[in-house]
Amino acid sequence: MKNEYGIVGVAHIGLPTNDLKKTIEFYKSLGFEVILETYNEKAKEKVAFLQIQNYCIESFENGQAVMEDGAYQHVALDVRDIEEMYKKICENGYEVITDGIEQLPFWDNGVKFFMIKGPNEERIEFCQKL
Repeated sequence: MKNEYGIVGVAHIGLPTNDLKKTIEFYKSLGFEVILETYNEKAKEKVAFLQIQNYCIESFENGQAVMEDGAYQHVALDVRDIEEMYKKICENGYEVITDGIEQLPFWDNGVKFFMIKGPNEERIEFCQKL
């Protein structure tokens, strides 16, 4: 299958929480390690990235976790070139649900990302670590 969009893998799964400390403790008990703990100024949320092997969870304390099955909020896909990906997504008529390409000061040099809606109302994030 042709990969015309330059997706290189799954970056993380987004998991909202009402208690970040409790979430961190739970996943650490399963063997995950915290690879980044920060604060998202724009969203006013505490954020932690937890990783085990090649599986990463971004948990963010937003006080709006549904606390039921289906609690994951989004899947994020790593891309090689965020600008090129955004251009292709727009050209092909996908519904972008962010304010275009956004940027956060996560990781060493920041990250650029945008999100679209899937056919089941799911959120799909495309991101590029800078």
